[in-house]
Amino acid sequence: MLRKTIFVLAVASALAACSKGGTEPGKAGAAGKKADAAAERKLLISPEDVLTIQSNALASGPVITGSVQPERRADLRAEVSAVVLQVLKENGEVVKRGDVLVSLDETAIRDSLQSAEAGSRAAGQTLEQAERNLQRLKTLRTSGMVSAQALDDAESRRNNAQSELAAARTRAAQARQQLQRTAVRAPFDGVVSERKVSNGDTAQIGKELIKVIDPTSMRFEGLVSADKIGVVKAGQVVRFRVNGYPGQDFTGQVKRVDPAANAVTRQVEVLVAFADKTLPRVAGLYAEGRIEADSVPALMIPDVAVVQVGDKAHTWRLKGKTLSKVALELGARDPRTGYREVRAGLAQGDTVLRSPNASFKDGQLVELAAPKPAPAASAVASKGN
Repeated sequence: MLRKTIFVLAVASALAACSKGGTEPGKAGAAGKKADAAAERKLLISPEDVLTIQSNALASGPVITGSVQPERRADLRAEVSAVVLQVLKENGEVVKRGDVLVSLDETAIRDSLQSAEAGSRAAGQTLEQAERNLQRLKTLRTSGMVSAQALDDAESRRNNAQSELAAARTRAAQARQQLQRTAVRAPFDGVVSERKVSNGDTAQIGKELIKVIDPTSMRFEGLVSADKIGVVKAGQVVRFRVNGYPGQDFTGQVKRVDPAANAVTRQVEVLVAFADKTLPRVAGLYAEGRIEADSVPALMIPDVAVVQVGDKAHTWRLKGKTLSKVALELGARDPRTGYREVRAGLAQGDTVLRSPNASFKDGQLVELAAPKPAPAASAVASKGN
């Protein structure tokens, strides 16, 4: 009985071994085929998917923040006390030099002018009379018919009449100037930026009426930390961005550095002139950038080509037709372009993928697609046919 049992177990073991041995080779063959297919699978990319690492200038310098403001701006205030009759221009309207912006009531001032002019005419008549009287007394004095005291008195009255006439003419001139100031005019070509009064308001002397700016005189009025101001000099290039103009970089040049720091913020004002022909047309927009106080050559790579994993970074380099994963040692970031300095891992002329993804594998084969023909060339070819 024991021998039969051992025999049965031996047969079962043999059958199990045979069935296991029969299936293993098939599985191994399928896995090998899949591995070969994966190894032969190529990554098809276009010329637009790659970029070449080049040496570029890495600029460094202090950060500058501030706002865009016009160099030519006028805050027009009332020079006479009068009621506002009419505001002729609204915010945003273009004005020419000499255009009337605000009209003030001139009734009282015109009355003062008429009174001053009447006083000037009366003073002129008094002077003429005093002059004739003086000349008559001089003639009588030569014949001894008038005393010297009478002649002196006549001459004094003539001098007083001259003074009265001069004072009357001054009052009339002042009244005439006051009358002209009831029409508030634009001092230069520009745009109305802020209207401060409305029809019927009482304008006291010094009251704000309207503001005018020249949008063609925009400049960047920025602030730099006092501990960085030592490297800032007139003529340095400034690259910055303006809020409201996304994706657009502006270039400027340092024109003037304020000789005194702000006592509270410990920042120094730096005036930057735009180097671009296209200027922001709105004043007061926030701007931020960097003064290029120093510039050194460096290998640069765009942020989109870098894969950041924790505190480590890598990119995918294309050499021949093989893709390889390359660890990078990165340096400073250029805020102008968004490129990073490459300190180690790549050399000038290396080709990397512009936008890598997680599906890439080290050693993967790559096939470069033929570049697409230019639209102009295609159009010419079709026209010829």
